[in-house]
Amino acid sequence: MTPALPDGYRLVRVPLSRNDEFREVDHLAFGYEPDPETVAQVPDYIEWDRASGVEAPDGSLAAVHASFDFELPVPGAAPVECAGLTWVGTRPDQRRRGLLSAMIADHFAHCQERGEPVSALYAAESSIYGRFGYGSAADELRVTVQRGAALRDVPGSEDLVVRFAKLDAGAHGALVERVHEAAGRGRPGWIRRSTDTLRATALADPPAWRQGGEPLRLASVHDADGEPRAYALLRRKEEWVDNIPKTKVVVRESAAVDAAAAHRLWSFLLDMDLTASVQSGPLPVDDRVRSLLVDARDTAPKITDNVWVRLVDLPAALAARRYSGPLDVVLDVADTRLPANAGRWRLATGEVGPDGAYDLQATRTEDDADLALDVRELGAAYLGGRSLAAFADAGLVEERRTGALQAASAAFAWPLAPLCTWGF
Repeated sequence: MTPALPDGYRLVRVPLSRNDEFREVDHLAFGYEPDPETVAQVPDYIEWDRASGVEAPDGSLAAVHASFDFELPVPGAAPVECAGLTWVGTRPDQRRRGLLSAMIADHFAHCQERGEPVSALYAAESSIYGRFGYGSAADELRVTVQRGAALRDVPGSEDLVVRFAKLDAGAHGALVERVHEAAGRGRPGWIRRSTDTLRATALADPPAWRQGGEPLRLASVHDADGEPRAYALLRRKEEWVDNIPKTKVVVRESAAVDAAAAHRLWSFLLDMDLTASVQSGPLPVDDRVRSLLVDARDTAPKITDNVWVRLVDLPAALAARRYSGPLDVVLDVADTRLPANAGRWRLATGEVGPDGAYDLQATRTEDDADLALDVRELGAAYLGGRSLAAFADAGLVEERRTGALQAASAAFAWPLAPLCTWGF
């Protein structure tokens, strides 16, 4: 049920013809104004058949939101249809009117109509979306490593070749996407950039984004046949202190298909002339670089939340992924926003597959609950990067049958930490 809006306000679909007005709400909400050159260079990646908003009594847009048609990689299975919620903003003079609640309810309704069992987002303010049932499902790691930091040896690294060039989206786009897709294979959350617009946006480099640094460069790693195995999109900003170079290598994005390629890439980055340190882009918390560094204390790690996940259709979402162990538990799920998800569900796995993972079905039951939790914690655990036992330790999951918590925690866990590399 959509929350009531103030008198005269109404939910509307926003067409391309209202592009300028849609973006003006976004600029007012987030406090920025792109320059004409940035507007010209960055593709229009709003999917206008998925754009909506709230219209004020005078006919102007008071708030807006949109979503991407994504396929979200989940543990051990084919990607699940996912609505990537984005462009959520309310004019500062229209806040405190329930507009966000109405838009989120509208978003959920559209997800249900399109058959998307999962929604995901990046949270501009992490305190907002938990109350709508989104759970923080992954973390991202960023490290700053001093130049010359030693790496452990990896066989095959010395046979690979690095090429370094100014990024040319036309010439290098296929290489980047090929490696990006291969590097993320099997990692939950690693969304493919499946459209020309998304791929072009990932390589966009207007001057306003450079913060005084050079245009984006591409460092790519190749095998003896010339096949790309890793890349980094990076820039440097020249800096000298008392005639000593202190330039940082700032990586926007990197990916590698295997350990040898990752080793060769980081060996190059950590040995660039006239630099003092390398600052990584977003990495999974189990990224290879943490194991490859001889001295892990040689980093300044920073961990922040990455993608947030919301189960819109609970049984369909849970059946879409696979599980690391056998499971037969009854969950008592609280969900005030989508009552169809609320209540008791039996989660039962079938036979183990050849990969050692299990399929699962979620069915309604009247049996006593083994665990009780909010849909927020279920969304947080969905990609395998959060522990249900840790949530229980924090008082957010209640164990009602001894042993159920350990079994569920083991089944929901996944060997690879999740990471989403598209900041929608």
